[in-house]
Amino acid sequence: MTQTEKFEFQAEVGKVLDIVVGSLYSHSEIFLRELISNASDAADKLRYSALTHPGLTEGHGPFEIILTPDKKEKTLSIKDNGIGMNKQDLIENLGTIAKSGSAEFAAHLTGDNKKDVGLIGQFGVGFYSAFMVAESVEVYSRKAGDEQGWLWKSNGSGSFEISEADNLPVGTNIVLHLKKNFEEFLEPMRLRFIVKQYSDHISIPIILQNGDEKETLNSSSALWARPKSDVTEEQYRDFYRALTHNFDEPWLTLHYSAEGIIEYKALLFIPQKAPFDMFQPDKKRGLNLYVNRVFISNEVEELLPHYLRFVQGVIDTNELPLNVSREMLQHTPVLAKIKKGIVTRLLEAISKKTKDASDYKKFWQDFGIVFKEGLYEDHENIKKIAPLCRFYSSKVEGLTTLEEYISRMVKGQENIYFITGDDLNVLKNNPSLEGFTAKGIEVLLLTDPIDEFWPQVFNEWDGKKILPITHPEKDFSNIQDVEQNTSDSLEEGMQTLLIERVKQILSGHINDVQMTDRLNKSPVALKAGVGQMSIHLERLMKQHGQQQAFASQRILELNPKHALIKKLGKAVFDKVDDDKINDAIWILYDEARAIEGEPLQDPAGFMAKVNAFMENGL
Repeated sequence: MTQTEKFEFQAEVGKVLDIVVGSLYSHSEIFLRELISNASDAADKLRYSALTHPGLTEGHGPFEIILTPDKKEKTLSIKDNGIGMNKQDLIENLGTIAKSGSAEFAAHLTGDNKKDVGLIGQFGVGFYSAFMVAESVEVYSRKAGDEQGWLWKSNGSGSFEISEADNLPVGTNIVLHLKKNFEEFLEPMRLRFIVKQYSDHISIPIILQNGDEKETLNSSSALWARPKSDVTEEQYRDFYRALTHNFDEPWLTLHYSAEGIIEYKALLFIPQKAPFDMFQPDKKRGLNLYVNRVFISNEVEELLPHYLRFVQGVIDTNELPLNVSREMLQHTPVLAKIKKGIVTRLLEAISKKTKDASDYKKFWQDFGIVFKEGLYEDHENIKKIAPLCRFYSSKVEGLTTLEEYISRMVKGQENIYFITGDDLNVLKNNPSLEGFTAKGIEVLLLTDPIDEFWPQVFNEWDGKKILPITHPEKDFSNIQDVEQNTSDSLEEGMQTLLIERVKQILSGHINDVQMTDRLNKSPVALKAGVGQMSIHLERLMKQHGQQQAFASQRILELNPKHALIKKLGKAVFDKVDDDKINDAIWILYDEARAIEGEPLQDPAGFMAKVNAFMENGL
């Protein structure tokens, strides 16, 4: 008697099953897309494994996927003759989710089943979509090279059973016992429509077995191998959705054949929205690589630079051997040449999309934070990347380009200036901009982490240096003011005394105190010294646990024309109540920190000092 073993689903699988079983999802037919996609992957894996182990396909017929509806038993089976699974594979593939995938999936659950079910395919757990339409599922499978077959069974309620199954062919047969309301998936016409819509691109035949009749439902030719003129927008859309597990339209579709020294075919997509895991370090990245239509890998990172990691698609070439190894992929010059061609074509295609400013703005809001990494990484293509980048600025609403910035430069301005920070609105009101505003000089407002790094390597454009506003290499003496502050400055003697007092009170908290003409309306500001990292970059380092390594003291700047600084300087000169002067200095220092987005070191003390000043003022 065959022994049956019972297993509990992993907790994350339970969450997936709760979603799909309880979902009234309007696209329930996606279960078939997911199961056909898995079957196609299984065929690709066997075909690839057979390159080094030919015996695995000895006596094996052509690859195919067979759909068999049985109205009497109310079952639908999806059968393939791919790689198959042994007992351990069934446990690992159908009972658990890979650690990184499970964590990411769980992190993005919203509690709304209709929304959450859309995540299933994106996180590689599409098999469980079968439970949207099935009250129970049986999986019969025998792995290529094994003699023993296995049966996996579950009703999706929290556990599954595995037992031995004899006399199985190599491959996998998934039998769905359909729920009462989903018997539509037993109708041949419905199955034809679903396969045509979602899986027509699958390169192996998808066959409908209806009684004694067999009917091939898909064109079983690789979409990317067809001429562009033979492919419709609907076919591109359906292929994109099957590839990405998204339900939207691609923002960009690029389909071409490269001929010459290196030949390959490419079908590439940029999605409408950024994927949830775009910044996850363990995310599987890369295009799908085929060699003569034989699937090799879907993790070939060498085909795209990191700043284009949001691009998805297929590359098919005959320039590599079918048994190409992972190590060879990492070092072959063929991939480097293909990559160069891909990048050139993509940048050209993206450039054409900039003609529609509104449409391009959507792309930039989702992918600009990644695309700008190209300014740091890809010096070879910098002249193509820079015009595609968009920036916020102190002078115009919305996004602007470097070319537009240069066209607005005031007479006498020689450089492009920028400031970095976490929040756009905070940057717009940063006191350090006041001196630039007074001269009519525009400043780029940069809020992404990469903005701290790319100006170090991409530091000149169209003959203009790209400098932070704190850079000492600036001279505005020949630029006429557009906003003049006609107030007199604090007398020099008082300035000296005030600087000495501020240094004394804030000793250990600041590096230096300076009078400045950078400020126009504000009394104080903080800035990094020459050679120091910016305040924004230091904050980023602290967020990544490097607080001690990068802690540094800043320069406190005082505005000698501001009424408050002048009164404070006179009070120091007149030796007024020392405690009030000291409290005022601390308040101004905390104000400068707060403006930079830095936390108050002593919030309670700050409020007590402010309240005391308010009380005295009233």
